[in-house]
Amino acid sequence: MLRNVAVVLLDGVHPFELGVVCEVFGIDRSDEGLPVYDFAVVSAEGPTLTTHAGFTISTPYGLERLDEADLIAVPAGESYLGRDFPPALLNALRRAVDRGARVLSVCSGVFLLGAAGLLDGRRCATHWRHADELALQYPRAAVEADVLYVDEDPVITSAGTAAGIDACLHIVRKEQGTEVANAIARRMVVPPHRDGGQAQYVERPLPRSRCDTVGEVLVWMEEHLDAEVTVEQLADRAHMSPRTFARRFQQETGTTPYRWILRQRVLAAQRLLEATDETMDAIAGRTGFGTAAVLRHHFVRTLGTTPYMYRRTFRGPEAA
Repeated sequence: MLRNVAVVLLDGVHPFELGVVCEVFGIDRSDEGLPVYDFAVVSAEGPTLTTHAGFTISTPYGLERLDEADLIAVPAGESYLGRDFPPALLNALRRAVDRGARVLSVCSGVFLLGAAGLLDGRRCATHWRHADELALQYPRAAVEADVLYVDEDPVITSAGTAAGIDACLHIVRKEQGTEVANAIARRMVVPPHRDGGQAQYVERPLPRSRCDTVGEVLVWMEEHLDAEVTVEQLADRAHMSPRTFARRFQQETGTTPYRWILRQRVLAAQRLLEATDETMDAIAGRTGFGTAAVLRHHFVRTLGTTPYMYRRTFRGPEAA
């Protein structure tokens, strides 16, 4: 169960990536019925550190605080690609994983996990600018250069800046369910979910406008998850040719229409499994999968567990 979260800092930490972890796990949202985490900022190099932006951070917590954390987050930092890390910190991270804790890196924080040997034999992500160097320094890691985040539980790694938000919300969703993750996302005014496998680089990251967007089609797709649609039909709704629509969709969402709607269907199924007693066949029909067998197939492929076990986890054996 995720209750205790620590974010570990080194000199030169990047404030934004630190702020991402603080925003998701370090704010008391109990007024909305959301979980409150026992949260601490931990220094690995003395009580006062200098950030990449030039200001200082002081914290009373040292490495001993990591021994009780369920999740240890490592934000990005200046010179993490080429520096030596404190041996005591590397040992603390290894001990944490050995006792069952998770570790999360944001952007170049992954180099610390590599130095601790936690990437060996695992897939991992980082900012696309650092991917080649990460693969060079840690050849036993399987670096995925163009994804937002990778969950190789208990090691979760994410790409630059905003991808850290996606990874943090992914962990919340995994531990405490879709409704909790979505509620936190609403408070942060960020998208509630982006697939880890979504591309980092969006060719045309421009604001959506009414005359040049697939946004209205996305809304329609989300409201009609039970409908069988083709790219040609979606393109017609967007007043584009199928080829132009497919290209625009990829540019604006980082994925294909098929993958996008498939993930939204799984998310909808998650919400129904968590919040209702509907049968698997009923949920399959409402979410566009048609049958319980097809729902189970895609649920397992996406989440690594069955709908039955997912409901049992969130609602107990009787509900399942």
